[in-house]
Amino acid sequence: MKISLGYGKKILNLDINNKNLIKILKPNDVEIKSTGESEIKRAMLQPIHSQRLKNIVRRGEKVAIITSDITRPMPSKIVIPVVLEELYEAGIQDKDIKIVFALGSHRKHTEAEKKYLVGEEIYKRIECLDLDVDDCINLGTTSSGTPVNIFRTVAEADRRICLGNIEYHYFAGYSGGAKAIMPGVATKESIQANHSMMVKKEARTGEVINNPVRSDIDEVAQYISIDFIVNVVLDEKKDIIKATAGNYIDAHREGCKFLDRLYKITIEKPADIVIVSLGGYPKDINLYQAQKGLDNAKYAVKDGGIIILTASCVEGLGACTFEQWMTSSMTPEEMIDRIQEKFELGGHKAAAIAMVLKKAQIFLISELEDDLVRGMNFKSYNSLNTALKDALQEKGKDAEVIVMPYGGSTLPVVKV
Repeated sequence: MKISLGYGKKILNLDINNKNLIKILKPNDVEIKSTGESEIKRAMLQPIHSQRLKNIVRRGEKVAIITSDITRPMPSKIVIPVVLEELYEAGIQDKDIKIVFALGSHRKHTEAEKKYLVGEEIYKRIECLDLDVDDCINLGTTSSGTPVNIFRTVAEADRRICLGNIEYHYFAGYSGGAKAIMPGVATKESIQANHSMMVKKEARTGEVINNPVRSDIDEVAQYISIDFIVNVVLDEKKDIIKATAGNYIDAHREGCKFLDRLYKITIEKPADIVIVSLGGYPKDINLYQAQKGLDNAKYAVKDGGIIILTASCVEGLGACTFEQWMTSSMTPEEMIDRIQEKFELGGHKAAAIAMVLKKAQIFLISELEDDLVRGMNFKSYNSLNTALKDALQEKGKDAEVIVMPYGGSTLPVVKV
């Protein structure tokens, strides 16, 4: 069988014997009533536990639209025009609107990237800003001890509209919702305090009710109001197939339920070898982002198995602290011990990868230098088929293989 996997902005072709392949984890079949811009408009007309956006804002108010950065597949250029239509109906003018990119701990954008994210017409009319961590104000401290340090432009706006796409998150449960504020437009100190709870067992993929990280994120809205959200779920082609709008909790949770129906995939048993792709750019732009696919793949692989990760990592590892941790020649056990002793933002992703390495070997197909890859306790390959050949040689010719073409989105669940 030939299987095509996204890799950066191109495709890798996998040749695999049918006797080895036990399952390709593709999305479940769900009813799709509308897509794209039509689905956004439907959601805006039917907000969940909220008034219509045009009935919330008032003429002359300053409005901040917070949306995702270049590392996320959030289709801002499709969603924002629909949001603007309602703002204009309420009498809001372009000069009173600012679009803020929720960088979190990620790098700043180029102007070309900002234009790409929102579209040229909107970029010309409305001021588009990156988070500036040097211009944040403290609004209080959550019950978990997280300082609510928020970008001044967002904090001082009269109204805040949060946009985002919902997918699985390895310790916040799901992306989307109030995550646009925390960590999206917060300081490193705030993010570090929030993310330090990732070591708790309840902080895991697909958990939202009892998840301490998500609870802390949602509590931020007690210190800075979120007036309206628009969240989307994307299919494997990155097209909008579901949108939810309205209350920052209820609309988000409705989106999470849809995501589960679509992307929670039941498997009979874990496999000896799991081949995982993020689906291509921008999800595999660097190893920092590609880690999400690894984390989901760990639920599909046997203890002592092999995960083959295809991720171009065209921008390298993605974060300085993360790179320092990954290249410091620590053993997986040392990384996990270190993050528990003292949480460090960036190191947390390295520790998450270390937890995968404790369970399985990682073979990496990427554009990274071989020595760099080997220094991170991975095996380096430039050919997917060669990596599979070596994995089968190690695990046996009858080894069972699961393929995850959309590893950042699909969550394997072993049938009980």
